[in-house]
Amino acid sequence: MSPSPTPPNASPAPNTIDAAAAATPPEGVAVQPLTPEGRESLIEFPSAFPIKVVGSNEDGFVHAITHIARQFDSTFDASTIELRESGGGKYLGLTITVQATSREQLDDLYRALSTHPMAKWVL
Repeated sequence: MSPSPTPPNASPAPNTIDAAAAATPPEGVAVQPLTPEGRESLIEFPSAFPIKVVGSNEDGFVHAITHIARQFDSTFDASTIELRESGGGKYLGLTITVQATSREQLDDLYRALSTHPMAKWVL
């Protein structure tokens, strides 16, 4: 048995969104296109920028993250890494602080960290 067609004057189903209405900004609101040139950064460059990386607590994790950090910041000092082990000891949280020089540098660093097989989360 097929569902009966919806009458033309019927109300939309609950929890549905009118995509056309949702995509239209309120009257008087100017919308700028999201382009690389149009994205303003809230970060002032250069600046010390902390990044948290969580991974399995296994040999080589700290070394791997240090190696990646140095690829994007030649002045990175591994002695500044903060380490936190999870309650059960299964995970290790690292806070690395890099000298951020541009949004592109941070974007590339986040991509490199988040795609590394030993990293579980990058914040």
